[in-house]
Parts: sequence; structure tokens; C-alpha cells
Amino acid sequence: MFLSTILFCTCTMIHAEQQPKAEWYRYYDKNGVANISTSVTPAHIKYGYEALDRNMQVIKRNKAYSVERDLQQSTSRASEVRKLEQDARLKRAYGNSTVATNKKNEILQNIKQQINLQNQNLKQLQNDRIILKRQEMEYYRKGNTVPVILKDRIKYNAENIARSKEYIGNLQNNYQSTQSYYDDIINRLKRLE
Repeated sequence: MFLSTILFCTCTMIHAEQQPKAEWYRYYDKNGVANISTSVTPAHIKYGYEALDRNMQVIKRNKAYSVERDLQQSTSRASEVRKLEQDARLKRAYGNSTVATNKKNEILQNIKQQINLQNQNLKQLQNDRIILKRQEMEYYRKGNTVPVILKDRIKYNAENIARSKEYIGNLQNNYQSTQSYYDDIINRLKRLE
């Protein structure tokens, strides 16, 4: 134990000696004149500067600050932060991709059941329409006028068929959008795993 402590302290001192401390900071102004100081000034940041050790050897070079570049990077940083926040929310909400897959399958199954139910309803409405139209044709064949009640039933039946078809289309669109939404979530969660 004692030997390892001595070895650690020795390695730490050697490492500390290998990394020289910046004593001076040098920048070149717009005329190419070198300016040196013991602290970093706004001019150093504006033109970029070099950190020098006590022997005036360059330790590190820092690029000039550019407002335009910083603005460009700030939008990409903001979008990256938003993406990370969304990923964290997804991780909290689902935990992993298996849970999200199960949720996706459950929701899609419910939508499929609704579509099947609406298709059955549409089929029944279409069968009713056939019966109503036959009744209407029977009145025409006999030369009688079609009762107003029958005309209204045919009209309401046609409206219900149109609504049912529209609702089925909305459910199919909902199915597609839900599927792509959960596929995106699952792919993002897989990248986080």
C-alpha cells in the first residue's frame, strides 16, 4: 500500500512537470505586430492567441473568435440539445426499444380493429343500400311514386356510406403515421442502447 502511494505521487509529479503552465499570452494584431501579456485580453480573443511557457515556447494555439461562426454553431448546438432532450424523454417514457415495440404493436392492433369494424359497418350500409334501391326500383316498375320516407332513407344511407369511407381513410392514415412515428422512436431508442 505504501509503495503504491509513493509510486502514484511520483507519477503525478512527473506528469505535472511534463505539462508546462502558460506564463505568457501572445496575439498578432491586424498589422502583424506581436503583443504579449500575462493575461488574456479581449484583443487576444478577437485575433486568436498562443499560450506560451516561461521559455516562450508555444503550449497551445487558440483560434480567433468569430461571431458569425459562433451564431452558426449556436443553432446546431441548440438543435443538438433539443435532440438530446427528446432522446432523454423517450428513454424515460419507454425505457428501451422492446417496450416501444410492444406499445406500437398494441396501438396498431387497436387501429386495425377499428378499421375492421368500420369495414363491417360499411359493408352493412352497402347491403342496406342494395335493399333500399331494390325497393325504389320496385316502385318505379309498378309506376308508383317513391315514398318520401324511402327517398330520405336512401339519402341518409348514401351520406353514412360517404362518412364511413372517409373515416376508414382517416384510420388508415392514422395507422401509417403511427407506424412511422413509433419506427422513429424505436430506431432512436436502439441507438441509445
